[in-house]
Amino acid sequence: MKRFVCIHCHFYQPPRENPWLEAIELQDSAYPFHDWNERITDESYAPNASSRILGSEGRIVKITNNYSRISFNFGPTLLSWMEHKAPEVYQAIIRADKESQERFSGHGSALAQVYNHMIMPLANMRDRVTQVRWGVRDFESRFGRFPEGMWLPETAADTKTLEVMAELGIHYTILAPHQAKRIRRIGSEHWEDVSNANVDPSRAYVANLPSGRKIHLFFYDGPISRAVAFERLLSSGEFFASRIAEASSHERDWPQLLHIATDGETYGHHHRHGDMALAYALEQLETNGHGTLTNYGEYLEKHPPTHEAEIIDNTSWSCIHGVERWKSDCGCHSGMHPEWSQAWRAPLRESLDWLRDSIASKFEHVGSEIFKDPWAARDAYIGVILDRSRDSIASFLEQHAARHLDEAERSRALKLMELQRHAMLMYTSCGWFFDDLSGIETVQVIQYAGRVIQLAQSLFGEDYESGFLERLQRASSNVHEQGDGRRIYERAVRPAMVDLTKVAAHYAVSSLFEENTEDTPTYCYDIEREDYRVVEAGRTRLALGRVRITSKITLESETLSFGLLHFGDHNLNGGVRSFRGEEEYQRMVKRAEQAFSRADFPELLRVFDAEFGASTYSLKSLFRDEQRKVVSSVLESTLEGTEMIYRQIYDAHAPLMRFLADIGMPLPDALQKPAEFVLNTSLKRTISEDEFDLDRIAGLLDDARARNIALDSAGLAFALEDALERMTDRLLKEPDEIDLLRKLDGASALAEDLPFEVDLWRAQNVCYELYQSVYSQYRKRADNGDELAREWVERFRSFGANLSVKVK
Repeated sequence: MKRFVCIHCHFYQPPRENPWLEAIELQDSAYPFHDWNERITDESYAPNASSRILGSEGRIVKITNNYSRISFNFGPTLLSWMEHKAPEVYQAIIRADKESQERFSGHGSALAQVYNHMIMPLANMRDRVTQVRWGVRDFESRFGRFPEGMWLPETAADTKTLEVMAELGIHYTILAPHQAKRIRRIGSEHWEDVSNANVDPSRAYVANLPSGRKIHLFFYDGPISRAVAFERLLSSGEFFASRIAEASSHERDWPQLLHIATDGETYGHHHRHGDMALAYALEQLETNGHGTLTNYGEYLEKHPPTHEAEIIDNTSWSCIHGVERWKSDCGCHSGMHPEWSQAWRAPLRESLDWLRDSIASKFEHVGSEIFKDPWAARDAYIGVILDRSRDSIASFLEQHAARHLDEAERSRALKLMELQRHAMLMYTSCGWFFDDLSGIETVQVIQYAGRVIQLAQSLFGEDYESGFLERLQRASSNVHEQGDGRRIYERAVRPAMVDLTKVAAHYAVSSLFEENTEDTPTYCYDIEREDYRVVEAGRTRLALGRVRITSKITLESETLSFGLLHFGDHNLNGGVRSFRGEEEYQRMVKRAEQAFSRADFPELLRVFDAEFGASTYSLKSLFRDEQRKVVSSVLESTLEGTEMIYRQIYDAHAPLMRFLADIGMPLPDALQKPAEFVLNTSLKRTISEDEFDLDRIAGLLDDARARNIALDSAGLAFALEDALERMTDRLLKEPDEIDLLRKLDGASALAEDLPFEVDLWRAQNVCYELYQSVYSQYRKRADNGDELAREWVERFRSFGANLSVKVK
């Protein structure tokens, strides 16, 4: 009997955007990357778009897009980030779905996903409907087709959720085997109990729902899926392929579907080079006749269900207690801190439920004054989320507003929609998944709640924060210093809240350190500069100005004036206030400039106190990325001086350090630290320079080896990867540049010899692309006696060998 193989990958990251900036800020824990989305893209999403298949010599013989041959889903919020921050990978995913339609009888391999990974059985009915509608609409906007299937977060399911999906046109979903309750052949009266994961995963099932609708179900192979995720099956692509092939049975007399489902990050992030094991397994399964690759849509069309199934309500793939992991201390945790309690989960959910339900009636009442149907407007708001242009907003309001809205009412309408968006984002499942209330994923959902509270205060004029914190303080962290939910909110949420005044303060402070144009967008805010002037006296500068800030999200807008006094380095002081008219503004400017011209700084600060009140701003007022950038700039002179001192120590004692290394004696800290600083700083700087001086880099590495100096492996690898990427991108555009190819040959050889691993993914992609596109032309010219072409071919072969790319 014929065997079909389908491997499903659930690719997802929790939304990490600052709720007030709509952008992910710098995350130091992801070093050397900017944030965890960027890091996991580098480790998993990008490699799966260009995965390597190695030949017998261990060299790359083929680069393939895994996505086109598997079944997959991506979280909508992740794809939204990727579209702007990793566009090449994003486009590879979109192309893969189109390629899979050609491969699999017109059925695309991409599935939709519930919008922001909410645990659906724990959601109220309105949220379930909106989550599915938003997931479908997001999918359509990206993949250009209606989704056949939809992934449920954590595969958490109940009959009500299946009803919503079926009503909205979803044909199938994928569940864990232990979620099946009983099955029977279609037309039979007899039910067979298949609880305890006894369902046969090799066929499709149909669930006939109480409403009369139906939805198809696939229960993945549990043992193989666990082996992939947790038992190192991906250590060998060959073993992986064999394990899948062995899942077939001669006792089955139907076309068997051998399929598994895991987190997609398993292939590369959780298991390094797991993407290569996947690519090799797919190749082996198909070429060796162990199974025909398919996806769920194609299999369902060609082999309709012969059996129906019922599920066990309130179950999931990652909690043996059902869905308790997202509401109670059920015992499920990450394993990192087995002694910790998760008793905080219940009060967290209770706090969020209280907040959601408290604002619902107000939303409905106020929303009914603006919208024909506020809940229908919420369902349609995904169109604005996908396209924040003024035309898109106007179209949305034209369709859903109860009447013509003035400027203030339009802003109010958008705030109502944003209130509801964040009221759903605060239920993102990762908030409960891990071990502690103070974890970054949990703080993130509490920040979404903070945004809900801020918007509700603005819209309804009521205090929701007190009631929320009264409930949240019942949740306690396992980390003593973090305290309870109230303390975490006060430490990590309230200071993060942003309003137009804070945006103006950010603009004002940053303007002293970098040149801003007249109209400078800052995150999700447009900034129109109406007046700006800087007066200098030595290192001291006075900045005065007026700007109009407009939120791209809510269209809320305000004109604000500011004044800042910068004493040099990190020392500055100033204020921001609402613009009170041209006359008062000019009076403030005149008083400030007169005090500054006399160098009467105490008087100037008194002017600021009188004009701006007690609210003062400093470098701490900058948003995180800009703050890091500005502080790094301020530190440059300090670090230059420190480097000079360290270099003097290093140069003066270099022979002694070499002698100590030769006799095996550890360097004293007083010599070790300067040596580490000097050599690592010099290496990073030299690697990052455009000329890429190989001899200089080799000499510095020799010095580090001779003195047993610890290298900043992550930082240096990242710098070299960036340099290689710049050079290979140039070579792709200008393949005739033989000098560039010589430099790349040397740089790739250096990367191979370093005492730490360098990710050559991008360089390998370009090498493989050039091999497929232009190599044969140069080889033909070389064979005809062209000496320059002959050197090009030799250099390219060496370059390929350094990168482990097979070049004949």
